[in-house]
Amino acid sequence: MLMSKIFDRFVAKTPVSVMARAAMEHAMAPDALDALFVEHADKQYTRELLFSSVVDLMGMVVSKVAPSVHAAYQEVAETLPVSITSVYNKLNKLEPCVTSALVRHTACRLAPVITEMGGQLPALLPGYRVRILDGNHLAATERRLHVLLQSKAGPLPGHALVVLDPALMLATNMIPCEDGHAQERSLSPAILALVEANDVWIADRNFCTFKLLSGIAERLAFFCIRQHAGLTVVSSGTLRAIGRTETGQVFEQAVTITTAEGGSLKARRIVLRLDKATRDGDAEIAILTNLPKSVADAVVVAALYRNRWTLETMFQSLTTMFQGEIATLGYPQAALFGFGVALAAYNVLSTVQAALRAEFGVAKVQEEVSGYYIANEVRATASGMAIAVEPFDWEAFQTMSPATLAKEMRSWATHVKLQKLKRHPRGPKKPVPKRTQYVDSSHVSTARLLAKSRGK
Repeated sequence: MLMSKIFDRFVAKTPVSVMARAAMEHAMAPDALDALFVEHADKQYTRELLFSSVVDLMGMVVSKVAPSVHAAYQEVAETLPVSITSVYNKLNKLEPCVTSALVRHTACRLAPVITEMGGQLPALLPGYRVRILDGNHLAATERRLHVLLQSKAGPLPGHALVVLDPALMLATNMIPCEDGHAQERSLSPAILALVEANDVWIADRNFCTFKLLSGIAERLAFFCIRQHAGLTVVSSGTLRAIGRTETGQVFEQAVTITTAEGGSLKARRIVLRLDKATRDGDAEIAILTNLPKSVADAVVVAALYRNRWTLETMFQSLTTMFQGEIATLGYPQAALFGFGVALAAYNVLSTVQAALRAEFGVAKVQEEVSGYYIANEVRATASGMAIAVEPFDWEAFQTMSPATLAKEMRSWATHVKLQKLKRHPRGPKKPVPKRTQYVDSSHVSTARLLAKSRGK
Protein backbone atom coordinates (compact mmCIF):
# COMPACT_ATOMS: atom_id res chain seq x y z
CA MET A 1 0.00 0.00 0.00
CA LEU A 2 1.07 3.59 -0.68
CA MET A 3 1.13 5.38 2.66
CA SER A 4 2.62 8.62 3.93
CA LYS A 5 6.20 8.72 5.19
CA ILE A 6 4.91 9.50 8.68
CA PHE A 7 2.77 6.36 8.60
CA ASP A 8 5.81 4.32 7.56
CA ARG A 9 7.79 5.71 10.49
CA PHE A 10 5.08 4.56 12.91
CA VAL A 11 5.21 1.12 11.29
CA ALA A 12 8.95 1.00 11.91
CA LYS A 13 8.89 2.38 15.46
CA THR A 14 5.62 1.10 16.92
CA PRO A 15 4.17 -1.56 14.61
CA VAL A 16 1.92 -2.95 17.34
CA SER A 17 0.04 0.36 17.53
CA VAL A 18 -0.39 0.48 13.76
CA MET A 19 -1.70 -3.10 13.73
CA ALA A 20 -4.18 -2.32 16.49
CA ARG A 21 -5.46 0.83 14.78
CA ALA A 22 -5.84 -0.93 11.42
CA ALA A 23 -7.72 -3.84 13.04
CA MET A 24 -9.94 -1.39 14.91
CA GLU A 25 -10.76 0.51 11.72
CA HIS A 26 -11.65 -2.76 10.00
CA ALA A 27 -13.77 -4.04 12.90
CA MET A 28 -15.52 -0.80 13.81
CA ALA A 29 -15.84 1.31 10.68
CA PRO A 30 -18.17 4.26 11.48
CA ASP A 31 -20.61 3.63 8.64
CA ALA A 32 -20.95 -0.04 9.59
CA LEU A 33 -21.56 0.82 13.27
CA ASP A 34 -24.22 3.39 12.41
CA ALA A 35 -25.95 0.85 10.16
CA LEU A 36 -25.74 -1.74 12.95
CA PHE A 37 -27.47 0.68 15.34
CA VAL A 38 -30.29 1.33 12.88
CA GLU A 39 -30.77 -2.41 12.42
CA HIS A 40 -30.85 -3.43 16.08
CA ALA A 41 -32.12 -0.43 18.06
CA ASP A 42 -35.79 -0.64 18.92
CA LYS A 43 -36.69 2.52 20.85
CA GLN A 44 -33.66 4.73 20.26
CA TYR A 45 -33.00 6.52 17.00
CA THR A 46 -30.30 8.74 15.52
CA ARG A 47 -30.94 12.47 15.51
CA GLU A 48 -27.60 14.32 15.79
CA LEU A 49 -25.35 12.01 17.83
CA LEU A 50 -24.17 9.02 15.78
CA PHE A 51 -23.71 5.62 17.42
CA SER A 52 -20.19 5.45 16.00
CA SER A 53 -19.33 8.65 17.91
CA VAL A 54 -20.62 7.11 21.13
CA VAL A 55 -18.46 4.03 20.54
CA ASP A 56 -15.42 6.27 19.98
CA LEU A 57 -16.08 8.15 23.23
CA MET A 58 -16.51 4.99 25.26
CA GLY A 59 -13.46 3.50 23.56
CA MET A 60 -11.33 6.35 24.90
CA VAL A 61 -12.52 5.59 28.43
CA VAL A 62 -12.28 1.80 28.14
CA SER A 63 -8.73 1.98 26.74
CA LYS A 64 -7.75 4.37 29.57
CA VAL A 65 -6.84 7.16 27.16
CA ALA A 66 -9.41 9.31 29.01
CA PRO A 67 -10.26 8.81 32.72
CA SER A 68 -14.02 9.35 32.31
CA VAL A 69 -16.78 9.90 29.79
CA HIS A 70 -16.79 13.61 30.62
CA ALA A 71 -13.04 13.87 30.03
CA ALA A 72 -13.37 12.02 26.73
CA TYR A 73 -16.16 14.38 25.69
CA GLN A 74 -14.01 17.43 26.41
CA GLU A 75 -11.28 16.02 24.17
CA VAL A 76 -13.59 15.82 21.14
CA ALA A 77 -16.36 18.30 22.03
CA GLU A 78 -15.62 20.52 19.04
CA THR A 79 -16.37 17.65 16.66
CA LEU A 80 -19.69 16.69 18.30
CA PRO A 81 -22.94 18.60 17.65
CA VAL A 82 -24.46 17.76 21.09
CA SER A 83 -23.97 18.56 24.76
CA ILE A 84 -22.52 16.22 27.40
CA THR A 85 -26.05 15.79 28.74
CA SER A 86 -27.15 14.40 25.39
CA VAL A 87 -24.21 11.99 25.44
CA TYR A 88 -25.21 10.64 28.86
CA ASN A 89 -28.85 10.42 27.79
CA LYS A 90 -27.75 8.29 24.84
CA LEU A 91 -25.55 6.06 26.99
CA ASN A 92 -28.12 5.56 29.72
CA LYS A 93 -30.74 4.28 27.29
CA LEU A 94 -28.62 2.20 24.94
CA GLU A 95 -30.49 -1.05 24.47
CA PRO A 96 -28.57 -4.20 25.50
CA CYS A 97 -29.31 -5.82 22.13
CA VAL A 98 -27.24 -3.07 20.46
CA THR A 99 -24.31 -3.77 22.78
CA SER A 100 -24.58 -7.48 22.04
CA ALA A 101 -24.64 -6.77 18.29
CA LEU A 102 -21.49 -4.62 18.60
CA VAL A 103 -19.47 -7.45 20.17
CA ARG A 104 -20.76 -9.95 17.61
CA HIS A 105 -19.97 -7.55 14.76
CA THR A 106 -16.33 -7.10 15.77
CA ALA A 107 -15.83 -10.87 16.06
CA CYS A 108 -17.39 -11.49 12.65
CA ARG A 109 -15.18 -8.85 11.04
CA LEU A 110 -11.92 -10.01 12.65
CA ALA A 111 -12.32 -13.80 12.52
CA PRO A 112 -11.58 -14.02 8.76
CA VAL A 113 -8.50 -11.81 9.20
CA ILE A 114 -7.07 -14.14 11.87
CA THR A 115 -7.83 -17.17 9.71
CA GLU A 116 -6.16 -15.60 6.67
CA MET A 117 -3.07 -14.82 8.75
CA GLY A 118 -2.89 -18.38 10.08
CA GLY A 119 -2.85 -17.02 13.62
CA GLN A 120 -5.26 -19.50 15.19
CA LEU A 121 -4.39 -21.53 18.27
CA PRO A 122 -4.46 -25.35 17.94
CA ALA A 123 -8.02 -26.72 17.97
CA LEU A 124 -9.10 -28.09 21.35
CA LEU A 125 -11.14 -30.79 19.64
CA PRO A 126 -10.43 -31.07 15.90
CA GLY A 127 -13.52 -31.17 13.73
CA TYR A 128 -15.75 -29.40 16.27
CA ARG A 129 -16.56 -25.76 16.99
CA VAL A 130 -15.66 -25.29 20.67
CA ARG A 131 -17.28 -22.49 22.67
CA ILE A 132 -16.41 -21.54 26.26
CA LEU A 133 -19.19 -19.87 28.27
CA ASP A 134 -18.95 -17.91 31.51
CA GLY A 135 -20.55 -14.97 33.27
CA ASN A 136 -19.15 -11.75 34.66
CA HIS A 137 -21.02 -9.69 37.25
CA LEU A 138 -20.07 -6.04 36.87
CA ALA A 139 -18.56 -4.40 39.94
CA ALA A 140 -20.68 -2.14 42.14
CA THR A 141 -20.94 1.44 40.91
CA GLU A 142 -20.91 4.77 42.70
CA ARG A 143 -24.23 5.93 44.15
CA ARG A 144 -24.82 8.74 41.68
CA LEU A 145 -28.42 7.85 40.85
CA HIS A 146 -31.12 9.24 43.12
CA VAL A 147 -32.53 5.76 43.80
CA LEU A 148 -29.14 4.64 45.13
CA LEU A 149 -28.46 7.45 47.58
CA GLN A 150 -30.10 5.70 50.53
CA SER A 151 -28.76 2.24 49.72
CA LYS A 152 -26.09 0.79 52.00
CA ALA A 153 -25.44 -2.19 49.73
CA GLY A 154 -23.23 -1.88 46.67
CA PRO A 155 -25.37 -1.17 43.59
CA LEU A 156 -24.85 -3.81 40.89
CA PRO A 157 -25.44 -2.52 37.33
CA GLY A 158 -25.89 -5.95 35.77
CA HIS A 159 -23.93 -8.88 34.44
CA ALA A 160 -22.99 -10.40 31.12
CA LEU A 161 -22.46 -13.86 29.73
CA VAL A 162 -19.55 -14.06 27.34
CA VAL A 163 -18.89 -16.71 24.69
CA LEU A 164 -15.24 -17.24 23.74
CA ASP A 165 -13.85 -18.91 20.64
CA PRO A 166 -10.67 -20.50 22.10
CA ALA A 167 -9.09 -21.09 18.68
CA LEU A 168 -9.33 -17.47 17.53
CA MET A 169 -9.37 -16.04 21.08
CA LEU A 170 -12.28 -13.78 20.17
CA ALA A 171 -15.32 -12.93 22.30
CA THR A 172 -17.91 -13.99 19.74
CA ASN A 173 -21.03 -13.12 21.73
CA MET A 174 -22.13 -11.17 24.78
CA ILE A 175 -25.49 -11.83 26.45
CA PRO A 176 -26.21 -8.75 28.62
CA CYS A 177 -28.51 -8.79 31.63
CA GLU A 178 -29.54 -5.59 33.41
CA ASP A 179 -30.52 -7.39 36.64
CA GLY A 180 -27.37 -7.73 38.71
CA HIS A 181 -29.00 -10.37 40.94
CA ALA A 182 -30.26 -12.61 38.12
CA GLN A 183 -28.72 -16.08 37.87
CA GLU A 184 -26.82 -17.19 34.79
CA ARG A 185 -29.22 -20.07 34.26
CA SER A 186 -32.08 -17.64 33.74
CA LEU A 187 -30.46 -16.73 30.42
CA SER A 188 -30.62 -20.27 29.03
CA PRO A 189 -32.95 -19.34 26.11
CA ALA A 190 -30.44 -16.73 24.90
CA ILE A 191 -27.59 -19.26 25.19
CA LEU A 192 -29.47 -21.94 23.27
CA ALA A 193 -30.16 -19.47 20.47
CA LEU A 194 -26.39 -19.46 19.80
CA VAL A 195 -25.93 -23.24 19.73
CA GLU A 196 -25.25 -24.88 16.36
CA ALA A 197 -24.92 -28.52 15.36
CA ASN A 198 -21.51 -30.07 16.19
CA ASP A 199 -20.72 -27.38 18.74
CA VAL A 200 -18.98 -28.31 21.99
CA TRP A 201 -19.97 -26.02 24.87
CA ILE A 202 -17.73 -25.83 27.95
CA ALA A 203 -19.07 -24.17 31.09
CA ASP A 204 -18.99 -24.20 34.89
CA ARG A 205 -21.62 -25.77 37.14
CA ASN A 206 -23.73 -22.58 37.26
CA PHE A 207 -24.91 -23.55 33.76
CA CYS A 208 -25.59 -27.18 34.66
CA THR A 209 -29.37 -27.33 34.26
CA PHE A 210 -31.49 -29.95 32.55
CA LYS A 211 -33.00 -27.29 30.31
CA LEU A 212 -29.62 -26.17 28.99
CA LEU A 213 -28.08 -29.66 28.69
CA SER A 214 -31.10 -31.14 26.92
CA GLY A 215 -31.41 -28.04 24.73
CA ILE A 216 -27.81 -28.42 23.57
CA ALA A 217 -28.35 -32.13 22.84
CA GLU A 218 -31.58 -31.42 20.92
CA ARG A 219 -29.61 -29.11 18.63
CA LEU A 220 -27.22 -31.97 17.81
CA ALA A 221 -24.46 -30.29 19.76
CA PHE A 222 -22.40 -31.40 22.75
CA PHE A 223 -21.76 -30.18 26.29
CA CYS A 224 -18.82 -30.49 28.66
CA ILE A 225 -20.18 -28.91 31.83
CA ARG A 226 -19.32 -29.40 35.48
CA GLN A 227 -22.04 -31.17 37.46
CA HIS A 228 -24.18 -29.08 39.80
CA ALA A 229 -25.21 -30.63 43.12
CA GLY A 230 -28.85 -29.67 42.48
CA LEU A 231 -29.09 -31.76 39.31
CA THR A 232 -30.59 -35.26 39.67
CA VAL A 233 -28.13 -37.77 38.20
CA VAL A 234 -28.86 -41.50 38.32
CA SER A 235 -25.96 -43.91 37.85
CA SER A 236 -26.28 -46.36 34.98
CA GLY A 237 -22.94 -48.06 35.58
CA THR A 238 -20.01 -48.38 37.97
CA LEU A 239 -17.34 -45.70 38.28
CA ARG A 240 -14.28 -47.08 36.47
CA ALA A 241 -10.70 -45.79 36.57
CA ILE A 242 -9.61 -44.61 33.12
CA GLY A 243 -6.26 -42.87 33.47
CA ARG A 244 -4.51 -39.72 34.71
CA THR A 245 -4.14 -36.07 33.78
CA GLU A 246 -1.60 -33.57 35.08
CA THR A 247 -3.87 -32.78 38.01
CA GLY A 248 -5.29 -36.12 39.12
CA GLN A 249 -6.89 -39.51 38.51
CA VAL A 250 -9.75 -39.80 36.00
CA PHE A 251 -12.83 -42.02 36.40
CA GLU A 252 -15.93 -42.50 34.25
CA GLN A 253 -19.46 -43.90 34.46
CA ALA A 254 -22.64 -43.83 32.40
CA VAL A 255 -25.48 -41.80 33.95
CA THR A 256 -29.02 -40.65 33.28
CA ILE A 257 -30.00 -37.07 34.10
CA THR A 258 -33.65 -36.85 35.21
CA THR A 259 -36.20 -34.22 36.21
CA ALA A 260 -39.30 -34.29 38.43
CA GLU A 261 -41.40 -33.71 35.31
CA GLY A 262 -40.25 -36.99 33.79
CA GLY A 263 -37.52 -35.73 31.49
CA SER A 264 -34.36 -37.80 31.04
CA LEU A 265 -31.05 -37.47 29.22
CA LYS A 266 -28.25 -40.03 28.95
CA ALA A 267 -24.72 -38.77 29.47
CA ARG A 268 -21.24 -39.67 30.63
CA ARG A 269 -20.00 -38.58 34.05
CA ILE A 270 -16.27 -37.92 34.20
CA VAL A 271 -14.81 -37.64 37.71
CA LEU A 272 -11.41 -36.04 38.25
CA ARG A 273 -9.99 -36.80 41.71
CA LEU A 274 -7.50 -34.04 42.24
CA ASP A 275 -4.00 -34.43 43.63
CA LYS A 276 -4.47 -31.00 45.20
CA ALA A 277 -7.81 -29.55 46.26
CA THR A 278 -9.19 -26.47 44.51
CA ARG A 279 -9.20 -23.06 46.20
CA ASP A 280 -12.81 -23.82 47.19
CA GLY A 281 -11.68 -27.02 48.92
CA ASP A 282 -13.08 -29.45 46.32
CA ALA A 283 -11.15 -32.73 46.22
CA GLU A 284 -12.85 -33.91 43.04
CA ILE A 285 -14.63 -32.45 40.02
CA ALA A 286 -17.47 -34.18 38.17
CA ILE A 287 -18.06 -33.29 34.51
CA LEU A 288 -21.12 -34.23 32.48
CA THR A 289 -20.80 -34.71 28.73
CA ASN A 290 -22.66 -36.25 25.83
CA LEU A 291 -19.56 -36.46 23.63
CA PRO A 292 -19.13 -39.99 22.25
CA LYS A 293 -16.20 -42.00 23.62
CA SER A 294 -14.93 -42.41 20.07
CA VAL A 295 -14.54 -38.62 19.84
CA ALA A 296 -13.21 -37.86 23.32
CA ASP A 297 -12.31 -40.37 26.03
CA ALA A 298 -12.54 -39.47 29.70
CA VAL A 299 -8.99 -38.08 29.87
CA VAL A 300 -9.62 -35.85 26.85
CA VAL A 301 -12.89 -34.59 28.36
CA ALA A 302 -11.13 -33.73 31.65
CA ALA A 303 -8.43 -31.84 29.74
CA LEU A 304 -11.09 -30.13 27.61
CA TYR A 305 -12.89 -28.82 30.70
CA ARG A 306 -9.65 -27.36 32.07
CA ASN A 307 -9.68 -24.91 29.16
CA ARG A 308 -12.64 -23.17 30.80
CA TRP A 309 -9.99 -21.13 32.62
CA THR A 310 -9.12 -19.51 29.29
CA LEU A 311 -12.22 -17.34 29.68
CA GLU A 312 -11.43 -16.61 33.33
CA THR A 313 -8.02 -15.41 32.14
CA MET A 314 -9.72 -13.21 29.54
CA PHE A 315 -11.81 -11.55 32.25
CA GLN A 316 -8.63 -10.92 34.22
CA SER A 317 -7.05 -9.40 31.10
CA LEU A 318 -10.03 -7.07 30.71
CA THR A 319 -9.40 -5.84 34.25
CA THR A 320 -5.68 -5.16 33.76
CA MET A 321 -5.64 -3.91 30.14
CA PHE A 322 -8.95 -2.03 29.96
CA GLN A 323 -11.45 -0.17 32.09
CA GLY A 324 -14.52 -2.21 31.22
CA GLU A 325 -16.32 -1.73 34.53
CA ILE A 326 -16.75 2.01 34.95
CA ALA A 327 -17.78 2.98 38.48
CA THR A 328 -19.38 6.28 37.45
CA LEU A 329 -21.89 4.65 35.09
CA GLY A 330 -24.80 3.71 37.34
CA TYR A 331 -27.44 2.99 34.71
CA PRO A 332 -27.33 -0.71 33.68
CA GLN A 333 -27.54 0.07 29.95
CA ALA A 334 -24.51 2.39 30.10
CA ALA A 335 -22.48 0.03 32.32
CA LEU A 336 -23.15 -2.95 30.05
CA PHE A 337 -22.25 -0.88 27.00
CA GLY A 338 -18.90 -0.01 28.59
CA PHE A 339 -18.21 -3.70 29.16
CA GLY A 340 -19.25 -4.50 25.59
CA VAL A 341 -16.83 -1.91 24.19
CA ALA A 342 -14.09 -3.48 26.34
CA LEU A 343 -14.84 -6.86 24.75
CA ALA A 344 -14.64 -5.25 21.30
CA ALA A 345 -11.27 -3.73 22.22
CA TYR A 346 -10.11 -7.12 23.49
CA ASN A 347 -11.00 -8.62 20.10
CA VAL A 348 -8.84 -6.00 18.39
CA LEU A 349 -5.82 -6.83 20.57
CA SER A 350 -6.46 -10.55 20.07
CA THR A 351 -6.09 -9.94 16.34
CA VAL A 352 -2.73 -8.26 16.97
CA GLN A 353 -1.62 -11.25 19.04
CA ALA A 354 -2.78 -13.56 16.25
CA ALA A 355 -0.54 -11.69 13.80
CA LEU A 356 2.39 -12.17 16.17
CA ARG A 357 1.58 -15.88 16.48
CA ALA A 358 1.51 -16.19 12.71
CA GLU A 359 4.90 -14.50 12.40
CA PHE A 360 6.84 -15.80 15.43
CA GLY A 361 5.05 -19.06 16.28
CA VAL A 362 2.28 -20.00 18.70
CA ALA A 363 4.48 -21.30 21.51
CA LYS A 364 6.80 -18.28 21.60
CA VAL A 365 4.00 -15.71 21.65
CA GLN A 366 1.80 -17.59 24.12
CA GLU A 367 4.66 -18.12 26.55
CA GLU A 368 6.60 -14.86 26.21
CA VAL A 369 4.33 -12.03 25.00
CA SER A 370 2.25 -9.98 27.45
CA GLY A 371 -1.12 -8.64 26.37
CA TYR A 372 -0.73 -5.95 29.02
CA TYR A 373 2.38 -4.53 27.32
CA ILE A 374 0.67 -4.62 23.93
CA ALA A 375 -2.25 -2.59 25.34
CA ASN A 376 0.16 -0.25 27.10
CA GLU A 377 2.12 0.49 23.91
CA VAL A 378 -1.08 1.12 21.97
CA ARG A 379 -2.37 3.45 24.67
CA ALA A 380 0.93 5.36 24.91
CA THR A 381 1.11 6.12 21.18
CA ALA A 382 -2.61 6.48 20.34
CA SER A 383 -2.83 10.26 20.81
CA GLY A 384 0.39 11.07 18.95
CA MET A 385 -0.48 8.75 16.08
CA ALA A 386 -3.95 10.31 15.79
CA ILE A 387 -2.36 13.75 15.42
CA ALA A 388 0.50 12.78 13.10
CA VAL A 389 -1.18 10.34 10.71
CA GLU A 390 -3.80 11.74 8.36
CA PRO A 391 -7.33 10.28 8.77
CA PHE A 392 -7.49 9.19 5.13
CA ASP A 393 -4.50 6.89 5.75
CA TRP A 394 -6.77 4.80 7.99
CA GLU A 395 -9.95 4.86 5.92
CA ALA A 396 -8.66 2.24 3.49
CA PHE A 397 -8.66 -0.39 6.24
CA GLN A 398 -12.39 0.01 6.82
CA THR A 399 -13.35 -1.67 3.55
CA MET A 400 -10.21 -3.73 2.99
CA SER A 401 -10.66 -7.44 2.33
CA PRO A 402 -9.63 -9.82 5.14
CA ALA A 403 -6.93 -11.35 2.93
CA THR A 404 -5.34 -7.97 2.15
CA LEU A 405 -5.46 -6.79 5.77
CA ALA A 406 -3.99 -10.11 6.91
CA LYS A 407 -1.09 -9.65 4.48
CA GLU A 408 -0.45 -6.10 5.74
CA MET A 409 -0.52 -7.16 9.39
CA ARG A 410 1.87 -10.04 8.76
CA SER A 411 4.20 -7.54 7.08
CA TRP A 412 4.02 -5.11 10.02
CA ALA A 413 4.55 -7.93 12.51
CA THR A 414 8.07 -8.45 11.16
CA HIS A 415 9.02 -5.07 12.68
CA VAL A 416 7.88 -6.02 16.22
CA LYS A 417 10.58 -6.45 18.86
CA LEU A 418 9.15 -9.10 21.17
CA GLN A 419 11.58 -8.18 23.94
CA LYS A 420 9.60 -4.95 24.50
CA LEU A 421 6.47 -7.04 25.06
CA LYS A 422 8.03 -9.74 27.23
CA ARG A 423 5.98 -11.26 30.03
CA HIS A 424 7.31 -11.29 33.59
CA PRO A 425 5.41 -14.07 35.38
CA ARG A 426 5.67 -13.96 39.13
CA GLY A 427 6.38 -16.96 41.29
CA PRO A 428 3.92 -18.51 43.74
CA LYS A 429 2.56 -16.15 46.35
CA LYS A 430 3.96 -16.43 49.85
CA PRO A 431 1.42 -17.18 52.60
CA VAL A 432 0.15 -14.02 54.28
CA PRO A 433 1.05 -13.93 57.99
CA LYS A 434 -1.68 -13.35 60.53
CA ARG A 435 -2.12 -9.61 61.08
CA THR A 436 -2.01 -8.91 64.82
CA GLN A 437 -0.35 -5.49 65.17
CA TYR A 438 -2.22 -2.26 65.86
CA VAL A 439 -5.67 -3.84 65.86
CA ASP A 440 -6.92 -0.93 68.00
CA SER A 441 -6.43 1.58 65.18
CA SER A 442 -7.92 1.92 61.69
CA HIS A 443 -4.66 3.33 60.27
CA VAL A 444 -0.94 2.76 60.71
CA SER A 445 2.17 4.68 59.64
CA THR A 446 4.24 2.63 57.19
CA ALA A 447 7.28 4.81 57.87
CA ARG A 448 7.10 4.03 61.61
CA LEU A 449 6.79 0.29 60.95
CA LEU A 450 9.80 0.38 58.62
CA ALA A 451 11.83 2.33 61.17
CA LYS A 452 10.89 -0.14 63.89
CA SER A 453 11.91 -3.10 61.72
CA ARG A 454 15.35 -1.50 61.24
CA GLY A 455 15.76 -0.97 64.95
CA LYS A 456 15.61 2.83 64.73
